[in-house]
Amino acid sequence: MSSSLLHCLYSFRRCPYAMRARLGLLFAEMPVALREITLKNKPEPMLAISPKGTVPVLQTSDGTVIEESFDIMMWALEHKDPHTLLDADVLHQANALIKKNDNEFKQWLDRYKYADRHLDMTQTEYRQRGEVFLQELETLLTQNTYLLGNNITIADIGIMPFVRQFAHVDRGVFYDLPYPKLQLWLKTWLAHPSFIQVMTKFQPWQEGDEVVVFPS
Repeated sequence: MSSSLLHCLYSFRRCPYAMRARLGLLFAEMPVALREITLKNKPEPMLAISPKGTVPVLQTSDGTVIEESFDIMMWALEHKDPHTLLDADVLHQANALIKKNDNEFKQWLDRYKYADRHLDMTQTEYRQRGEVFLQELETLLTQNTYLLGNNITIADIGIMPFVRQFAHVDRGVFYDLPYPKLQLWLKTWLAHPSFIQVMTKFQPWQEGDEVVVFPS
């Protein structure tokens, strides 16, 4: 496919927001030209369309720019949703859960991960604040295989990258916490072929490079 006909995604492999965007595109079977960036050397074409300089950024083939990961997921899945991630029966609940992840859990995650920069509380206290959301997820997973049922929904792909990041602050501590269902859910996701595919490593993009089509 000609690169001019492809949507273009600027991404950073380890960013949880970029992970959820790539998962949305993968489950939507929506091919894009993937441009991996480095945060210390952001490419000028990305900054030209999105001066805020954060990833992910999607530029569609008609020139529309989508700068938020949730919006990228929704845009892709509203175009094509072969796996019914936008299950109408739970979509409102899924959106509310993702909003709580983004507006509440993420702030405690950041403080837990970078506790040396946030000295108002100890790292343990920040972890415990984040655990309020983990407990909610654990409760949901005692009833279902996935967060909102026995099938994957947008809630799973929208939240899992952030739980992964929380766990990776200290894996030993995380897997000692009393959340067996959540731990199993995360381990299942980390071994899921779709997640393995979105975590493929690519060299940082430079002008003139051969187009990397994702999903390939």
